[in-house]
Amino acid sequence: MGPLQGVKVVELAGIGPGPFACMMLAELGAEVLRIDRPGGGLSFGPPELDLVNRGRRSVALDLKSPAAIDVVRRLVAQADVLVEAFRPGVAERLGLGPDDLHAITPKLVYGRMTGWGQDGPLAQAAGHDIDYIALSGALHLIGRAGGPPQVPANLLGDFAGGSLYLVVGVLAALHEAQRSGRGQVVDAAIVDGSAHLTTMMLGALAAGAWTRERGTNLLDTGAPFYDVYETADGKHVAVGAIEQPFYDELMARLGVTAPDRDDPANWPELRKVLAEAFLGRTQAEWTEVFDGSDACVTAVLPLAADHPHLVARGTFVDRDGVRQAAPAPRFSRTPTGLGRPPARAGRHTREALTDWGITDVDDLLESGAAVQS
Repeated sequence: MGPLQGVKVVELAGIGPGPFACMMLAELGAEVLRIDRPGGGLSFGPPELDLVNRGRRSVALDLKSPAAIDVVRRLVAQADVLVEAFRPGVAERLGLGPDDLHAITPKLVYGRMTGWGQDGPLAQAAGHDIDYIALSGALHLIGRAGGPPQVPANLLGDFAGGSLYLVVGVLAALHEAQRSGRGQVVDAAIVDGSAHLTTMMLGALAAGAWTRERGTNLLDTGAPFYDVYETADGKHVAVGAIEQPFYDELMARLGVTAPDRDDPANWPELRKVLAEAFLGRTQAEWTEVFDGSDACVTAVLPLAADHPHLVARGTFVDRDGVRQAAPAPRFSRTPTGLGRPPARAGRHTREALTDWGITDVDDLLESGAAVQS
């Protein structure tokens, strides 16, 4: 299952973007072995519901033990990829840094997931998604005119600027290693990735088509025809009628007239017209009005909603009574799948180590270097 079938990954467990990246690698077909600390780490609720840990087996190793470090080295000797999300220098102090592991397997792709990167003045500083996107300028983009920046959960930094860039880097390095026979380090920093995501805005800024004042531009709620509006039942619809034909369809379906939208001076009046119009019907009624049109008006739905389009595509699936997003993207010839459900730390210690050829599992468990939950 999946185009990465046959690729073996060792994951030194972290939180947030590292696990999400390894979840994606597992769903793409790689065999990912997650190395947890005994007892596990931070989790939102029961570990069995920590969906970013789905798709792989968990081995609990106490990395304070030399015997556990030796196990990791033996696992890496069989792997194509290692992913770690420690602060810079921690892996080296454990004897699991790039030089240590490349001496064992030169073709290893060594993926490093951090917020600030492996070097620079802030490399050793603590931080979270909100801090990284703040410094990169991405957070400054989000919000309404005259208001403060608005926090986009931790989607923009952790998962878009972090996980996805780590996955892209790992896949590119794997491809190159097939030709050269040599691995390399992938330094995926959320501050870099989230800055890279602003590339289009940086170009528009240089061209004079974007301003630094948030909430005044075409795509940041500055334009009234690219915004969200409340409906009569207190819900919302999203409007993205940028192109003229789409805008014309919007106005026709609304049944309103408004001043010329090409003059930004008219935008406050146009916004008032649109806001008053959308308050006239419920979200469901507007969904029916715009059904089949190119007006780019869509209901703003809660998480994992049963919209007919999402149902038809199987965008969300139910597994063991838990609604979750299906793997993406999709492949025509090597389909992907959910694989294993998330597990408690150490759930598969004995079986996974045995499957990976570790022969002294009983001794490791008896000494406490490994733990079976």
